[in-house]
Amino acid sequence: MSTVNDIYAQLEQCEPRSVSQFRRYMDNIIEINNAIVYRGPNRVFDGLTLKIAEGCNTAILGPNGAGKSTLLKLLSRELYPVHQNGSYVRIYGRERWDVWELRSHLGIISNDLQQSYAAHAVGTDVILSGYYSSIGRWKHQHFTDQQRLRADDVARTLGISNLKDRRFAAMSTGEQRRFLLGRALVNDPDTLVMDEPTSGLDLKACFQYLDIIRRLMADSKTVVLVTHHIHEIPPEISRVVLLSRGRVTADGEKSDILSDRRLSDLFDTPIHLMYRNGYYQAVPASCTES
Repeated sequence: MSTVNDIYAQLEQCEPRSVSQFRRYMDNIIEINNAIVYRGPNRVFDGLTLKIAEGCNTAILGPNGAGKSTLLKLLSRELYPVHQNGSYVRIYGRERWDVWELRSHLGIISNDLQQSYAAHAVGTDVILSGYYSSIGRWKHQHFTDQQRLRADDVARTLGISNLKDRRFAAMSTGEQRRFLLGRALVNDPDTLVMDEPTSGLDLKACFQYLDIIRRLMADSKTVVLVTHHIHEIPPEISRVVLLSRGRVTADGEKSDILSDRRLSDLFDTPIHLMYRNGYYQAVPASCTES
């Protein structure tokens, strides 16, 4: 059972807007404790500890080489920490999951998935493949009428119904990103983990995708962004975690963490932050606002 201090700490970090939301902050989606993780011969994490509570929309921000992709692989269960007492990675309180069950709780949309996805698959099949967590659709896979209707509904919600017969390889980067989001959403997960969601998108596609993310949070999805792009942190994100060289260097309320000094240290270059309409943008510190 959580102590009063534990509850207050979670509430202060996530800033619930009403008493009715209180219970949503009581359960942890992600619990990583003292994790040592290797990628080949390289030790990426040496005692990583991180907790993210349900309902706490969070951005994990760090430069290339910080350990972001390794963190994603921990969450997708492609990697596991070195076995030792007191070290674990738990998702919704459990260290082991059946992937069929986990997909209805946690959806992960990664750049690795986009790069490796089956080029021949058409749009509808990309969404349907979420039911099997597969890369493409295969002959042995069967779908009920209800599942097909759900896929159609997701496509309409994401504004991609007109692309359902287009091959994945013939889509733009933004279109591919929406279909992979649909692949996760078809299982109606409680939480979405998104890897640099607007990377490679032009301004229009970027703004449209951010609007989708904001709508998902408004619909009570918990969103965890893993990124090095400050501009793709929407206003609804309440917590920011800074990751550098496999270590959490800062963690707290967004307005406290996103500062010129902290980000200059994180990215090892002088940075000035600008803020407007709930969004932050970084420019070289030598630039001045007009």
